[in-house]
Amino acid sequence: MAAAEEPKPKKPKVEAPRALSENILFGMGNPLLDITAVVDKDFLDKYSLKANDQILAEDKHKELFNELVKKFKVEYHAGGSTQNSMKVAQWMIQKPQKAATFFGCIGIDKFGEILKKKSAEAHVDAHYYEQNEQPTGTCAACITGGNRSLVANLAAANCYKKEKHLDIEKNWMLVEKARVYYIAEAATFAREQGFETEDIKEIARKTQALPKMNLKRQRVVVFTQGSDDTIMATESEVTAFAVLDQDQKEIVDTNGAGDAFVGGFLSQLVSEKPLTECIRAGHYAANVIIKRTGCTFPEKPDFH
Repeated sequence: MAAAEEPKPKKPKVEAPRALSENILFGMGNPLLDITAVVDKDFLDKYSLKANDQILAEDKHKELFNELVKKFKVEYHAGGSTQNSMKVAQWMIQKPQKAATFFGCIGIDKFGEILKKKSAEAHVDAHYYEQNEQPTGTCAACITGGNRSLVANLAAANCYKKEKHLDIEKNWMLVEKARVYYIAEAATFAREQGFETEDIKEIARKTQALPKMNLKRQRVVVFTQGSDDTIMATESEVTAFAVLDQDQKEIVDTNGAGDAFVGGFLSQLVSEKPLTECIRAGHYAANVIIKRTGCTFPEKPDFH
């Protein structure tokens, strides 16, 4: 009697990574055109600017932006916190282009045209509500030596009208195409919620436990703290993740680090990667951006 063949071991089932599509990630916020230039002390003095500062533009700064362009060699970048995060996420994703969608408001003017061009160069699918009551929002980065004086004029960025843009069918279709949404500003969140604690882990735990409409998916809370640990709170635990070691001499500009972290994190979240991998990608992206001026990056990421 022939011996029975031993059954062949079954190969483990490997799930294919979820295919990414255009408009899978949606962001909405205040778009700004970043205008960067190396300036002289006379320029800072004329507009009462400190060498290293961040301020909102006042009436006395109205001519600053046009004068900056006329007097100095400038670089333009699509900016504003959420738009920066969409740019970084798209850079991390690479293909397909236009995986990241962005909505915001700009003016019908020269700076608005430049902003549209710059977001297209970043392969972000930006759809702006364009109006002529306010000019396109701008952020001047006036560089002297190793210092940067930032002057932001939100202008049109504050003029978004949901009924004139978001509610239009072709725009709402882009919202519905997305799997992940990012609309965030959470600076004074704990105080507004009355948490009465400054312990970041406790704030994360309390935020995670806030009431939630969609009970099918648990809330995940992530707080970054610059060079200190990143904190993540899930339903079951609060975890701290150390950021990447960084030689202080290599740090050029930390202003875009938080935006870059969000972009890196979202780039993996849309592929349904584990949250630990999302945080690793966020740390990687932030680490790249702080070695460069502004929220800029090399042609391709080196993230594995």
